[in-house]
Amino acid sequence: MMNGQSGEKHLKNRFMQTTLSILLADDDADDCIFFKEAVEELFLCPHLLTMPDGEQLMEYLNYEANKLPDILFLDLNMPRKNGFECLSEIKLNPKLKQLPVIVFSTSFEQEVVNLLYKNGAQYFIRKPSEFSQFKKIIHQAILTLVTPQNIPLQTRENFVLTVQTI
Repeated sequence: MMNGQSGEKHLKNRFMQTTLSILLADDDADDCIFFKEAVEELFLCPHLLTMPDGEQLMEYLNYEANKLPDILFLDLNMPRKNGFECLSEIKLNPKLKQLPVIVFSTSFEQEVVNLLYKNGAQYFIRKPSEFSQFKKIIHQAILTLVTPQNIPLQTRENFVLTVQTI
């Protein structure tokens, strides 16, 4: 096992050669900027596309169903069509249901989290107010999904990603 800095350097070197396609659905322009900065710090050479609401997200996914992104980060509270509706549509569509969806929100209600887990989200992230924590959680979510040996079996216990769990 690698120690902190050498392990982090190894991951950065590995991802410098990786092109990752990430789709972000979030209506908050500031959060989109923070997200982009967090992802770029991973040296992923990401292809990041943002959608400002759920309707545009679903139009895009249905149109591009043959070349889906690697990961979808989905804000729960969006105009026109919220994250719940989008998640349900994605998981009911045979062409979209394999898309890993990570839902995030500023609120944390256990009933909502339980429903998201039941409806097939990969993870739930409560948006932290500090950028450094936001960056750590985004990094952990991406690394977990793109590093096959790191993908734990999805259980209720590891569904909610927090700074304390990373």
